[in-house]
Amino acid sequence: MVTKRITIQIPNGLGCDPVAMLVQVACRHESSIFIECEDKKVNAKSIMGLMSLGIARGEEVTVTADGPDEEAAVENIEKYLSDKK
Repeated sequence: MVTKRITIQIPNGLGCDPVAMLVQVACRHESSIFIECEDKKVNAKSIMGLMSLGIARGEEVTVTADGPDEEAAVENIEKYLSDKK
């Protein structure tokens, strides 16, 4: 299992389009991936779950992956969430 704290750098936070892209990144991996913000923990492969978090730019989340490609999964999610474009 790999766990990492990541600060959201996406300009407008995790709205509809960024959440859809995050789910695409997560679904490329076999590992189970969860994103935790405050007291909520959701499956990173669930659009509705991620939308329920309402994460804004600058907030910190904890990403946890468990499975055969867990390190790559966390690395790719960090790369996506850290993008300042």
